[in-house]
This record gives sequence, structure tokens and C-alpha cells, in this order.
Amino acid sequence: MCSSRRSMMGAMLLLAASGAAAETGVTLYGVVDVFGQYLNNGGKGSWSERSGGNSGSYFGLKGTEDLGGGLKAVFNVENGYNVNNGAFFGDSTAMFYRQAWVSLAHEKYGSITFGRQYQPTFWALYPSDPFRANEVLSPLAAAATTVDRNTLAVQSAGGRSSNAVIYKSPNVGGAQFWGMYALAASVTQPLPLSTGNMLDLAATYSGYGLYVGLAYQNQHPGSKTVPGLPAMLPSLSTEHFTSALSYRVGIVNLQFNYGYHRPKDAAAGSLAARLNAAHSFSISELGATIQATPADAIEIAGFQRVVRGAHDNTWSVQIGADHSLSKRTALYARGGYMRNNGTATMSWPGVAVSSPGTSQTLAVAGMTHRF
Repeated sequence: MCSSRRSMMGAMLLLAASGAAAETGVTLYGVVDVFGQYLNNGGKGSWSERSGGNSGSYFGLKGTEDLGGGLKAVFNVENGYNVNNGAFFGDSTAMFYRQAWVSLAHEKYGSITFGRQYQPTFWALYPSDPFRANEVLSPLAAAATTVDRNTLAVQSAGGRSSNAVIYKSPNVGGAQFWGMYALAASVTQPLPLSTGNMLDLAATYSGYGLYVGLAYQNQHPGSKTVPGLPAMLPSLSTEHFTSALSYRVGIVNLQFNYGYHRPKDAAAGSLAARLNAAHSFSISELGATIQATPADAIEIAGFQRVVRGAHDNTWSVQIGADHSLSKRTALYARGGYMRNNGTATMSWPGVAVSSPGTSQTLAVAGMTHRF
């Protein structure tokens, strides 16, 4: 199964390369990103090589066809992978984990897109995070996807949805609107879980150095399998409220975002109620991106995750530096500190805390190449 999937992937790349030469509307593109990491996790240090610290490592195919009258057909399929070991990123069963969609787009009326794609909430939030919502090293991504004992039954947004339909309006005077409805979906990694239908609405404005984004998301009930629990855990219907703001002053882009995540009350006697695993929580981040020179950028952020009704909170600071060697190649470094209090177990994605309430320190250096 695994070897046939890899053979299919290789054949697709060969076809894409030959197709890109013959058809100007199709492009093969990607990123190769690798970094070395030092982690102090609750007093225990470790070294590792990982992938995707500045940008996720991926390759994809995208293309357009002009249908006339301002109408275009557009598609994009995008795979994620790990440079350090060559494995698929995120879900080894999904060939195009990052994106897989097709769209009809009109220059005056906007676009409608079908498939697996980024949620409107993601696009509203993205400009307000100095670390660009990176799935591996962004503290914001860590806070959004962390699930501890007090929030086990609360659904997380995730950033992407399968079985989705999205309408995106044209940009009118700097303002834009997104609307998404996604049908139920199931995955087996990292844990077996199913999500119910989802509604996601977002609006943004950008102009005169100012950016504002607002989003609302409503996830219908789902379920998940959690090791150690006696039965499958129902995931409660959850609402997500998101606001994002940035303002550019010279070389400094000031950035802020806030999210509140509220589940429905667990039914009396249900597993979620017995575990007391349905607490609301909030995430806030304040930071800045400084374009020190045309080739050098500095990122800094402080954030906090607070679970309501429990002694469960995390605060963190992180700083980064990027240096471009060319338009396609860059070096980067990151340093961060997380402090978990009470029963909190938050960590950077892919890192498990040694025990609740422990602190972690991270230092990395890496390289990104785009093609």
C-alpha cells in the first residue's frame, strides 16, 4: 500500500513536470524546510532534526484555464512532507493533506471553491500572527490545537476543512468576505476523530497600513478516540469567535489577535460531563514583525491561553529572525519559552510535555528553499 502510494506520487510528479512544460497554466511549486532543534522539556534536554519551522515543507500543482468573459477555472493540490525523514506530514494516509480543491472564479463576482481548503477563519487570522500560523513552531498554532484534560471534549478549528464549499468575494475598497460550509469528515491521524458539519464566516479590511479581520465558526458535534478513556468521547458543538488586527508604522508591523472558543454544555451523565472536559478557553497574542533590512526580518510575540473555570493556563514568549540569501533561499532562527500553570499541557506542535504544569524552552536554526 505504502509503496504503491509512493509510486503513484512519483508518476504524478513526472506528469506534472512534463505538463508544466507544455501547458503554461499549470505550475509545479514547493518548499523545502529543515531545522535543528534544542528542547528543554520540564528540565530534560534533547536535540532533534525536524521539518517545516519557517514554512511547511510541501509541493503542489496549481493551474488556471481562462473560460472567457472574466471567468476562470482554477485548481490546487498540495502535499505536506517532512524533509528530515521523507515521510508525509500530518496524515500519512492523505496524499494532499494541505489542499485539494477546484474553483470557478470571476473577476467581478468572486469565486466558489470545492474540496479540502483553508478555512475563512484562517485567512482572517493569518496576517495578525508574526509567525504566520506555522504548524510546527508558531505559538498561536500550538495554542489553537492544544487539547488537555479540561478541553478534551472541545473541538479545535484546525485551519483546514475537508468536504468544504467556500465563497470568496472580490476585493472592494480593501474589504473582502468569505463564507464556508463543510460537511462532516473523519480522520485516523493523529487520533481517530470525526467532525460534524461546519459553518465559517469571515470579513477582512486592509488599507492605509491597517488590517482588521473578524471571523465566526460553528462546528456541529463529532467524536474522538482518546487513549486511556473507556469509550469514544463525544466532541461537543463548539463556537469560535476570532478577531485580528495589525497596523504598519514604517518598518514595524504591530499585530494582535484574540479568540474565544465556547462549547455547548455537556449532557448530564455523559462521558464529557463526568470528565469535566468541556471548558471554554481563550487565546490572545500580541506581537510585531520588524523588517530591519530588505533581507532581514525580526518577529516577536507574547501570548496566553486561559481555560475558563479551571486552574489551567499557559503564557509564552517567542522571538525569531529571518535572513534571505536570495529570493528563494533563507536562513532562520527561533527561540521560545512556554510556562504551563496548573493542569495545562500546552506545547509546540509535535512536542509532548513531560507532565502538566511544566515549562519548556526551545531554540532552533534552519533553512528554507522555495522552488
